[in-house]
Amino acid sequence: MRPDEIRALGPEELRRRLDEAYKELFNIRFRLATRQLTNHREIRAVKKKIARMKTVVRERELEIS
Repeated sequence: MRPDEIRALGPEELRRRLDEAYKELFNIRFRLATRQLTNHREIRAVKKKIARMKTVVRERELEIS
């Protein structure tokens, strides 16, 4: 997701998607540990997605526009 798409989400939707991203990261790490992960770039992509969402959450906490 792009940052402008993330900013368009409501607070509840953003929290829900952030929780889903954490679950996705857990599943990817589990697949990595069991040697079922074929694309190692998935880890980096999900981490970046989480970071983008957390940045928007923090911006809202600080009321930065």
